[in-house]
Amino acid sequence: MAIKTGQYLNKQDIYIDYPFEEVMFRRTCSDGLIYRKFYGKDENPTPINDSNKLFNDALLSGVEITREEYMAGKIKK
Repeated sequence: MAIKTGQYLNKQDIYIDYPFEEVMFRRTCSDGLIYRKFYGKDENPTPINDSNKLFNDALLSGVEITREEYMAGKIKK
């Protein structure tokens, strides 16, 4: 099921898991920055653009997760 967009993204920080590509995303509501974290890796400190294809695929097919799940990360299979 698709992740809510629009005003929903501006109300709280959003965490998304996209298992198909083994990646997670964090979008901050305060400034709209998007960070990417591949399974088994640390979060990339450089924000990505909201037009990033992988991020947009995650919005369509990923699942919203908690901050704790995002921070814990996942192991690459």
